[in-house]
Amino acid sequence: MSNRRKFFGSKIVIASHNSGKVVEIEDLLKPYGIKCFSAADLNLDEPVENGKTFTANAEIKARAAALSTKQPSLSDDSGLVIPSINGDPGIYSARWAGKDKDFNLAMRLVEERLQNVSDRRAYFFAALALCWPDGHCETFTGRIDGELTWPPRGKLGFGYDPMFIPAGFKKTFGEFEPELKHAISHRSKAFTKLVEFCFAH
Repeated sequence: MSNRRKFFGSKIVIASHNSGKVVEIEDLLKPYGIKCFSAADLNLDEPVENGKTFTANAEIKARAAALSTKQPSLSDDSGLVIPSINGDPGIYSARWAGKDKDFNLAMRLVEERLQNVSDRRAYFFAALALCWPDGHCETFTGRIDGELTWPPRGKLGFGYDPMFIPAGFKKTFGEFEPELKHAISHRSKAFTKLVEFCFAH
């Protein structure tokens, strides 16, 4: 692991058009004094995410942003995985929300699929890719297990957060204060590895 590339810059592009995700990543990067620009800020096109895994899709997004901006770019591809319904929505988590990114619709679709299913266990999975303009990429993953509840609760998260209760807790991610979510989330677990290998100078 020691041969991973270190990040020494002061600016990074967050290769995402998802404002909730951008805010979370900006918060995680704050202690390192790194200035963040999102793909939306820079009017970057969204690349076609045709990878078969979260890691592959994260790399596609970060690589595209790094090439077009000539800046190191960080991307997250994450989603909700429900083993009892074949791992859906998985890498298609955002697509279940449709072109309007309506996650109330996406959560209803999940609940419909779970109507006759007793196993409501699920996990969030995140893959982070940090890519440089020369094409070099470093990737890291994290996951958090829990179960799904209905109806959704809480307005503090985004995506499927209001229906996901992490193991060991009674509240949904939608009811978590951001600081607590950052401390335990799938994204923060991947981010901890990224910091350890790429940011710890």
